[in-house]
Amino acid sequence: MSKNKSAVYSGIGGQAVLEGVMMKNKDRYAVAVRKPDGGIDVQVEEYKGIGGDNGIKKVPFIRGVFAFIDSLALGMRVTMHSASFYEDDEEEQAETEGRLAKALGSKADDIMMTLTVVLSVIIAVSLFMLLPFFVSDFLGKYIRNASVIAILEGVIRIAIFVAYIVAISLMKDIRRLYMYHGAEHKCINCIEKGRELNVKNVMRSSRQHKRCGTSFLLFVVLVSVVVFFFIRVDNMALKLLIRIALVPVIAGISYEIIRLAGRCDNIIVRIISAPGMLMQRLTTKEPDADMAEVAIASVEAVFDWRAYLNENFGYQLAANAVNGDDSSSYEEGAGVNEDNVNAESAESVEEMENVESAESVEETGNIEGTESIEEVKDFESADKSGETVNGL
Repeated sequence: MSKNKSAVYSGIGGQAVLEGVMMKNKDRYAVAVRKPDGGIDVQVEEYKGIGGDNGIKKVPFIRGVFAFIDSLALGMRVTMHSASFYEDDEEEQAETEGRLAKALGSKADDIMMTLTVVLSVIIAVSLFMLLPFFVSDFLGKYIRNASVIAILEGVIRIAIFVAYIVAISLMKDIRRLYMYHGAEHKCINCIEKGRELNVKNVMRSSRQHKRCGTSFLLFVVLVSVVVFFFIRVDNMALKLLIRIALVPVIAGISYEIIRLAGRCDNIIVRIISAPGMLMQRLTTKEPDADMAEVAIASVEAVFDWRAYLNENFGYQLAANAVNGDDSSSYEEGAGVNEDNVNAESAESVEEMENVESAESVEETGNIEGTESIEEVKDFESADKSGETVNGL
């Protein structure tokens, strides 16, 4: 077997949470959180998403809408879980939750989560879809060319999105979230490049990934620019209605693009993925070793990476291999491992980072989340897995 230098799709996706990382594989997800006392709490649950295993969730373009909603719902759930470790007043929180549960019954969490997701969607649509429309419509009083107005609306939409990303990246708490986001990507890149999952290998992997949720959101913005350019009406109310009605369509198209990017590697895919990979320089930061440990714990709770390496890269871990032990080695299973290990050991951490960055752009994906948004696996099996776009 020749040495495999390209990434192999693993099917896992994730999302950064408060002081932790969520990883999802098929219908199972794990949330690993660094607790205030320094320990790592890992919670493993099952999540089939809205509609369960409904066959419609496998239909191209429609499945993207379900994936997007599932990513929001699951993301909200795991974020609330991670935040519970850092509440300032736990007694007050418990009392409030108790009153809410008593008033609404056992479905209190589901109701609150649904309301939060709906509110998030409304805010996103208003900010990135409707606001650019109103601004461009105002400019239409001075510019009579419809094509120029359509282009201006697209430029304004992109500018608002980039400004939003830049603004929140300046917040101290968000910076730590972005560091965990980087740790999430590094873990996935580490195993998809055929390397043992330990802190050393994770830290020198790329923090950019084609299936990232950042890339997905950027595709949503770019696809909307193209769609709205060709769909034009004169009635103001109809314009607003069309923009709202086409949001699921745009999300479905964007999902298919990022899904393709996660499974293919050609010049066209690299070109269309490049903007999202560039944007990830803002939404991911270099994590520290402690953050990498948290991300590794989340991966190991739901994904057998040793079996994955054996199946896709033709080697197994040596008997003395222990997770996180940099001294562990590979058993040569297909005549490629010794070369692979020697090649890696000959490169410095800095050189490997450069190589990983080049490979990451060349791939150009956590909607866990990400993304990705991005094959030797059977595609139908991947569809059934409830793929998570790598989180924001």
